[in-house]
Amino acid sequence: MILWIRKTELRKALLCCAGFLCAALAFHILTGPSAISVFSVAEKPLVTVVIDPGHGGEDGGAVSPGGVAESHINLAVSKQLRDLLCFAGVRTVMTREEDVTICDEGLGTIRERKASDIRNRVAMVEGTENAVLLSIHQNSLPSSTVTHGAQVFWNQQEGAEELAEAIQASLNSSVNVGNEKHTKRIPPTVYLMKHVTVPAVLVECGFLTNQEETKRLQDETYQRGLAVSIAAGYLCGTSEGEIP
Repeated sequence: MILWIRKTELRKALLCCAGFLCAALAFHILTGPSAISVFSVAEKPLVTVVIDPGHGGEDGGAVSPGGVAESHINLAVSKQLRDLLCFAGVRTVMTREEDVTICDEGLGTIRERKASDIRNRVAMVEGTENAVLLSIHQNSLPSSTVTHGAQVFWNQQEGAEELAEAIQASLNSSVNVGNEKHTKRIPPTVYLMKHVTVPAVLVECGFLTNQEETKRLQDETYQRGLAVSIAAGYLCGTSEGEIP
């Protein structure tokens, strides 16, 4: 019995190491020969990537016809993205690490709590020195149940569009093969992206109105693939000097 447990733990450890090695290899392949080594990231001005899992708590965000809320998927992808970027030597913080609303205490209505939540996210980003914002979301298009794929949006700050292009290219070469998408500027109705003064991109990982994609988005392996693609795109975009 003791020997069996030890073998199991060893297998888990080997799988974990293999996962990290595969992630590092993916970064190298996707970022190309002009990219910096993951071990030389610290040589650039120290940037903190603020990873924002959209929504949370009582605010589930978009919901699939089957009742799957985007907030849980956002958090799962964001945690994997954080782990990968940290492994690559990038300093990160997250706006939330649990299924919670980031609001002030004592607020009575859902509207008040949601307004407080988004203001607190803005304050967190603005209070982070030399920040870049990566906000993770899921899309919804009730008028078309066949639309699918990941798409990246950028705000008006310098460097954001180039970073979005790099992340979109990475996603197009992985999860969007045959269904390539183009980046777009974030509409001014998105409060968080309108009010932060740092380069920010919003990644819509997929469509919850597409039944097959919703199944994939709930799969841990697929979530890891999304995280690897986003991380690879970030490292590629920042390696070429677009983000200070």
